[in-house]
Amino acid sequence: MTRCGGPLLPLLRLLPCLAAAALCLAAAPAGAEYGDVVLNRQAEKAGVRPVVFPHWFHRIRFRCKVCHSELGFQMRAGSNLVSMADIIDGRFCGMCHNAQVAWGPERCELCHSGKRGLASGIYGGSETKGPGKW
Repeated sequence: MTRCGGPLLPLLRLLPCLAAAALCLAAAPAGAEYGDVVLNRQAEKAGVRPVVFPHWFHRIRFRCKVCHSELGFQMRAGSNLVSMADIIDGRFCGMCHNAQVAWGPERCELCHSGKRGLASGIYGGSETKGPGKW
């Protein structure tokens, strides 16, 4: 007598679990949004949309020290007052976003892409196993 399913039976039993997991993953927010930093301290006052800085997009390409030591960003959200004048003068973001390494400050919509009214802060999670929030 032949057993139903044969050696595939254990795999067939997993199908409902795999289907449920696939549905959960499909409903989850995109991983690239983890750690987006919204800067809106000055943006809306100046009549532009908030800046959305994709922290992890940059983090997978560069070590922390590139921005937090060499470019002068402090390691705490909200502690850096960055102005467009700074960026145009090649400080902070402007060190790379100079139209040579990456797009320049004339491409406003690429950084100022947040919805109006979006509060400054970290979206998508900010807790680490370290001593603070970064």
